[in-house]
Amino acid sequence: MYYLFFALLLIALLGCIFFQCRRKKIICKIKGMDCCAKCTLLDELVYPFGYRFHCNCGFFSSTTDAPQRQAGYTRLYDYMAPRFQMVFDALPVYFDYRGRTWLIEFWKGQYGINTGAEIGIYHADGIIPEADYKTAWFSCVEDDEMLDCSFRLCKCENECICNSERHWWLTAFLVGCFSRPSALTMESCISFPNREMLSAFLNGLKRAGYTEDCLSVRGLTVCLFFHKAPTKYNLITRFWRCFSQWKNKLFCRLYLWVTRPFLCTEDRILYLYYYLPPAFRKLLRLRRCHKRCHRRYGRGR
Repeated sequence: MYYLFFALLLIALLGCIFFQCRRKKIICKIKGMDCCAKCTLLDELVYPFGYRFHCNCGFFSSTTDAPQRQAGYTRLYDYMAPRFQMVFDALPVYFDYRGRTWLIEFWKGQYGINTGAEIGIYHADGIIPEADYKTAWFSCVEDDEMLDCSFRLCKCENECICNSERHWWLTAFLVGCFSRPSALTMESCISFPNREMLSAFLNGLKRAGYTEDCLSVRGLTVCLFFHKAPTKYNLITRFWRCFSQWKNKLFCRLYLWVTRPFLCTEDRILYLYYYLPPAFRKLLRLRRCHKRCHRRYGRGR
């Protein structure tokens, strides 16, 4: 019995020594890299997940050719999101334009250990009755249908993230930051190609219950202020949101503790990649529920 105890103790001790040596080696490796090499490596690592890293600002954003584009959008994604540690407020705007029902949706909230925001632009194959909005499947717009978008996500009146690009899914995710969706405000601007589409979008905003005092129109550009979500959550969804936020806060603190040898976001992420590769992959699965729900329920459900 004593031999078994000492054998296990020796194995544990050797394991601690091994991981400590490995940890020091990884720290030295990252400290020895220049900033340009870190950014290049990070871009190579995150690109297969559909993201790129902005070294100057320290956040991830989605690429126009991201694999998530194939999944499109259905309301089921938002419903299932809290079960995948994504707790956000959403503002969907439906409107009819030139024979199709379009959807432009705004999101802000917590995505695992990331605070982030999104603007998604989609349309259906034809006109969809309002009663079918929640069950319809929308495809992502083509390249020539993308719109110029921008947003500024603020937490407690302090600027957090800004992003601007012509896109179908404009995003920004700040790693290692925990936020409650209600504490975030999102100021977004979208430029439309003509007055017809602009007017249709404004009508969709009114139907969504959005008040005119929180938006401004300059030419063909609409800027709106998104703070409080119009959605009322049922008991099950509230449970999942609370439970997921508890886990998000815990894992966010764990991430900061594990990567404590570094302060810069790129250093922390590279350290996670070398030291705990599974945790790095999980960090970048920001919209994995899209793929799972799409595969399980199929399009149009």
